[in-house]
Amino acid sequence: MFVLDSHCDTPSQIYRLRDIGIWNSHAQVDFPKMKKGGVDGSFFALYVPHGLAPAEATSYAVKLLAAVYDTLAANPDKAVLTTSAAEALAAKEKGLVSVFLGLENGAAIQDSLSLLRLFHKMGVRYMTLAHSGHNDICDSCAPAAERWGGLSPFGREVVAEMNRLGMLVDVSHISDKAFYDVLECSSAPVVATHSCCRALSGHKRNLTDDMIKALASNGGVLQINFYPVFLDQEFGAVLDASGIMERGEAAEAEFIGDPADEKKRAAWYAIEDELAALKRPSYKRIVDHIDHAVSLVGPDHVGLGSDFDGIAVTPEGLEDISGFGIIFDELRSRGYSATDIEKIAGANFMRLL
Repeated sequence: MFVLDSHCDTPSQIYRLRDIGIWNSHAQVDFPKMKKGGVDGSFFALYVPHGLAPAEATSYAVKLLAAVYDTLAANPDKAVLTTSAAEALAAKEKGLVSVFLGLENGAAIQDSLSLLRLFHKMGVRYMTLAHSGHNDICDSCAPAAERWGGLSPFGREVVAEMNRLGMLVDVSHISDKAFYDVLECSSAPVVATHSCCRALSGHKRNLTDDMIKALASNGGVLQINFYPVFLDQEFGAVLDASGIMERGEAAEAEFIGDPADEKKRAAWYAIEDELAALKRPSYKRIVDHIDHAVSLVGPDHVGLGSDFDGIAVTPEGLEDISGFGIIFDELRSRGYSATDIEKIAGANFMRLL
């Protein structure tokens, strides 16, 4: 069984000076924790925040990419860059963790298909079309007002070129209209690398039942996100009432601005500890979302995309990637077969690769 996490934001943490070659007490992802959790491969997302100027967005993505390359060069006995399922299976045989690359927020390619091709040449194998704001490719699910009403004309060119390159189109974060536009114009299956089921938690980042069915009809896969707010909308009210995130945003901004400052790092870690002390949804809620998706489309179109290192708070009982196997224990307890667990663990996503 190949265990794959289709989305984590670890490059951002590497850029903030985390050494993922060693065990880090506050890290959600590092190589030792991946090995302990039985995770054979993970997509490291080059997350580009919304609001950066076009050239700055590209530059930031390249800096994250360079940081990942440097990390892999420093840990050749632990991990290797992989760009295909075959390479990942070969790496597992050698005892190495596979690091795949995703680009989160197409703003990084500006208005250039040449830049898209360049990121593909550098190893990027999926692109999340947008993030928390609209860009030149499509509308995001976050703003209330539309810009394009789905995909832009350039966005349609981007999808076609990604199809030609063999690059997976990621529909997480985009608007409902953009989602359906992608399915209409893509000649290949598409993925939601880190989303949940809107029927169980009404957040607009999640997919409706009809969207899940459409994704599966297209041959795609829904990778379940671990963020408690997406798993259980009631936790959103708990989080808001706590007031922690308001203080946390300032503390995180200070830390990001000067990650070498130990006091600023400690202040951010203190916020994470406060969040961990809240009453959080259980990791079993992840399996509830798997159950729901499987009830709609069967076990061939569901997987796992944790969003670790991009979420400040995790489900109860699954605080970092070292506990990944607990999900498969829960699946077994609910009667899933070994074959179906293997599909959900990574085979479904690997099929698309």
